[in-house]
Amino acid sequence: MARVGVFVCWCGANIAGTVDVKRVAEEASKLPGVVYSTDYKYMCSDPGQEMVRDAIKEHKLNSVVIAACSPRMHEPTFRACVADVGLNPYKLEMANIREHSSWVHSDIEKATAKAIDIVKMAVAKAKELEPLDNIEVPLTKRALVIGGGVAGIQSALDIADGGVEVILVEREPSIGGKMAMLDETFPTLDCSQCILTPKMVDASRHKNITLYTYSEVERVEGYIGNFVVTIRKKARSVDEELCNGCGECTLKCPVKKIPDEFEQGLTTRTAIYFPFPQAVPKIPVIDKENCRYYTEGKCKVCEMVCPRNAIRFDQPDEFIKVEVGAIVLATGYKLFDHSKIEEYGYGEVDDVITGLQFERLSCASGPTGGKIKRPSDGKEPENVVFIGCVGSRDDKYDRPYCSKICCMYTAKHAILLHHRLPSARAFIFYIDVRAGGKGYEEFIQRAMEEAGALYIRGRVSRLYRDGDKVMVLGYDTISGKNIEIPADMVVLATGIEPSSGVIELARNVGVAYDRYGFFVEAHPKLRPVDTNTAGVFLAGCCQAPMDIPDSVAQGSASASKVLALLSRDILEREPMVAVVDEETCSGCFACRDVCPYDAIEEVERKVWIEDKPDIRKVARVNRGKCQGCGTCTTVCRSSAIDIKGTTDLQIFEQIGALIGESSPSVKHKATMGEEKNG
Repeated sequence: MARVGVFVCWCGANIAGTVDVKRVAEEASKLPGVVYSTDYKYMCSDPGQEMVRDAIKEHKLNSVVIAACSPRMHEPTFRACVADVGLNPYKLEMANIREHSSWVHSDIEKATAKAIDIVKMAVAKAKELEPLDNIEVPLTKRALVIGGGVAGIQSALDIADGGVEVILVEREPSIGGKMAMLDETFPTLDCSQCILTPKMVDASRHKNITLYTYSEVERVEGYIGNFVVTIRKKARSVDEELCNGCGECTLKCPVKKIPDEFEQGLTTRTAIYFPFPQAVPKIPVIDKENCRYYTEGKCKVCEMVCPRNAIRFDQPDEFIKVEVGAIVLATGYKLFDHSKIEEYGYGEVDDVITGLQFERLSCASGPTGGKIKRPSDGKEPENVVFIGCVGSRDDKYDRPYCSKICCMYTAKHAILLHHRLPSARAFIFYIDVRAGGKGYEEFIQRAMEEAGALYIRGRVSRLYRDGDKVMVLGYDTISGKNIEIPADMVVLATGIEPSSGVIELARNVGVAYDRYGFFVEAHPKLRPVDTNTAGVFLAGCCQAPMDIPDSVAQGSASASKVLALLSRDILEREPMVAVVDEETCSGCFACRDVCPYDAIEEVERKVWIEDKPDIRKVARVNRGKCQGCGTCTTVCRSSAIDIKGTTDLQIFEQIGALIGESSPSVKHKATMGEEKNG
């Protein structure tokens, strides 16, 4: 027999300001099965929780309803509270009368009536709640980090320093990501390589880190604590065990006119190459699309000059399977393709370059040795125009979001220009300046005062070539005048996009992504590095545009999540998962087709048909994979699937309480299968 206790929270004025909480508690006391009902100003406080515990003991309650705020906020709090006095934590139901009533209504009478209805429904469900036990899942104490940029490196190092083995996978031949391409970093103007390279070396040498570069994740199977990941290690055509990185092969390679990706196409490389001088690992890779041996069947100069016989033209791709307990996605970003923009010349106007190309021109290890020169003729520019928000905050190209770093790196470029060429002038077109980090506003002022950058608030309408100048036509919204600047070089502050291939990876791993391809966190405030797929975490620009400090912070945050997860021998999960009644399952497997977590398995079950044994294939839920989303229940033709803690019976009891039907659940349960089958 149900003995329900109802506890109505004022939440200060959050609820009591719009809802008559005393009347709600009074009406709740009249409901069938309710043996105790009260209200209190802050039910989540220590005195409030003590009130709940005392009532459970005194009135022998076997179910509890807390009428308060969202269960996302305090359901774990109250579950622990009732468990303290021996009540099963899943015999608790939260009635959200704050977000669903007080916060969305101003009329006290109507808000109170609605709150009473919400409590009625919660009591009806509470009477049908069953005691549940947490699911125990064994854990593989190993983590996978996908992406070897600064966020991925930081995450891998922190996990490894915590004593857990890490597999670090990077699809490029070297770790380092986009940060390795930078000259200096804002707002401190630290040398990027000086602060990144030690981390790269630490990651390659750490005893708990296994590094797979030039590799990609092909498949992810399993669930939290027990993922099975297939990694494709692409053939470098170089034996990594024998190669010592001397570089003799790269010096003698006859194919020398391939655009260098790391240098953003500002110079060329050979067919066998190191990605950049500080590459980790320091092992070259053969570009099969341009190598004469692979395209023409001749050459092999690299093989002839290699002093350690490390060249392997017949080296195959290698497929490696690893078992991991947690996954960190740190896949980074790519830059918006400015060749889409008509007004900027579709990327075909000489001396119109991207911010990343400017980084390489200003970098001492770049193609010009740190001397800023025009790509067209090698001359030093006198007037340089910087254009902000290229591919950001622009609905025309479906990029309405701010890329966050562009204002700051443009200010940095103005300062670098002043340092390299003190006589050059910087003109910066901007929509508005966004400098929301520590020391960032001061850095913008430094660009104006020290570097003499002239900020022009407005858009550029057109770029075109006129002799040896790039004519920049724009509009100054402050002065209300059209502006025309003859520039020697134009630098576009191109925005951030998700890396190529991330949507396929998201589908493979089972995480959500937004319309642009950025991975979606479980909660933007309370769970910013978690995903809705348990055991998978986010770090860096795969989630949204962010700067280096935020990326490093997220790398460490995701690492802390992984270490907390893998610190246990057994993982306990909430039991709110799907369960199949195998006796009534028809074996249609419509549930398997729609399950977003691949949690439905096919099993054989012995049945009796006309007194003869037979084997029938039915569905069974893998409780480790299931996230309790309920999609399977909506398509089950035989009504054989329920969600623990939110069963069909419980839902129909709630509906019955709302519409005044005493016990609709039996009738609905009996006819539900017929209704689903039409």
